[in-house]
Amino acid sequence: MIKEQALLESRTLRENVRGRTETLDKVKALTLLPDGLHVTTALVATYFVVHRSTIKNLVARHRQELTESGLTVLQGADLQEFEGLKMSPSNESYPQAKRRRLTLYTRRTVLNIAMLLRDSPVAREVRAHLLNAVERNGAPAADLERRVSAIEGVLGEVGSAMRDLAMVVHRMDDRLRRMEARLGDVETRLGDVETRLDRMGTELESTQRIVAGMSVRLADLAGDPDISHRLCRRYRHGRP
Repeated sequence: MIKEQALLESRTLRENVRGRTETLDKVKALTLLPDGLHVTTALVATYFVVHRSTIKNLVARHRQELTESGLTVLQGADLQEFEGLKMSPSNESYPQAKRRRLTLYTRRTVLNIAMLLRDSPVAREVRAHLLNAVERNGAPAADLERRVSAIEGVLGEVGSAMRDLAMVVHRMDDRLRRMEARLGDVETRLGDVETRLDRMGTELESTQRIVAGMSVRLADLAGDPDISHRLCRRYRHGRP
């Protein structure tokens, strides 16, 4: 049998049973807004016979979970539209003058609160009816508790695996950064080589121009008979 403490402590267990909103009516009637779907913080507090600040503090601690079960906060144009279409301006139970925001709860949200609110006798009674309904009409309570524990165990393993994966990704990221740094060094060196090759190409072009000029000069000298004769006599006598 599922114990009340398990319901208070296990979010997974609460998510599995928060659709059984008929449990609320077995304890007492829940007063809804004129739209027939929502209640305000004041109406929730009235249902559980607690102060509104108790509900507000509980919402602050479990906002994500309660949002998933239907909690909505209206403001601005959305609030004006809701008040104009869903709420009667003449109904003094729902004052609307200068309201800046309005927190709305569905029946699922109210049941979710009943599974979180520890010190309300009404909430405890709702939990008792809910656990009885689960055991009577759904899967056996012990089996449901085992399944919830198994799910939570799997989630724990997934969390561990995700942490390991994050470490692997971090190491791979470090290696990629080192490779990028090395590639940057290679690119820098290639840039230096290209600069040197450009400089050598410029020097080679200059040398080619000098050689070409010398070739033209030699050709001019070779065409002078007197100079050719004197060069031949020097080389025949072994003089350079």
